[in-house]
Amino acid sequence: MKKLINLLYFMLLFASCIPVIAQVPAGYKGKPFEDEFHRKGKQVIPGKLELALYDMGGEGVAYHDSDLVNNGSGKLNYEQKCPASGNAAPSPYICHFRENEAVDISYTKDIVDFSHPNLYEPPAGQLYLGWQAKGEWTNYTVEVKFPGRYRITALYGRNDNGSSLWINNTWAADLKLPVNTGDWHSWNKAEVGYITFTYAGTTLLTLHYNTGSNLAYLEFDLAEKK
Repeated sequence: MKKLINLLYFMLLFASCIPVIAQVPAGYKGKPFEDEFHRKGKQVIPGKLELALYDMGGEGVAYHDSDLVNNGSGKLNYEQKCPASGNAAPSPYICHFRENEAVDISYTKDIVDFSHPNLYEPPAGQLYLGWQAKGEWTNYTVEVKFPGRYRITALYGRNDNGSSLWINNTWAADLKLPVNTGDWHSWNKAEVGYITFTYAGTTLLTLHYNTGSNLAYLEFDLAEKK
């Protein structure tokens, strides 16, 4: 009996040392974004989450958008005859990124984003989510390297829009954009909140957003390892 008790004790002790691996919700059909320029698949945390690289899978699976038109890549950037000629012109790939999907995407341009001082100077050609509407969201299948509490920093334009992050369909953090930059194309980079990932591994991260800002990327820095 004593040997059996000792065996059970060591089995429980061993099991407690095995890290728990996160799982995406059962039945989720979205896949990490990949194309000829983005071959790495899942974006990694800690690291930068490029918001235009939301999952593949379409409306109701990888994202929800309030209309069927990509108002940047599929509309405005055609009206502005992008790409224009010249050394600073972006490629057609950037101009019309994911143009046939409903999520509204554009990029930072000389004529509107760099014609004035910014609180933080964004990269030229930085893709971002714009034309945001109440109740819209995008999904990201990410790889979390370490469980713990993470500091979130955002590159954004204009004002707070009540965004939040959800982990595997459960609310995890509210994002507070701290400074009203005064214009959609006046940019700032700032700390916007914290989030805790309980487990390492493949995780479904959902960004819920509303009207009020342009959002380019979120950076996740490990503040407290679990």
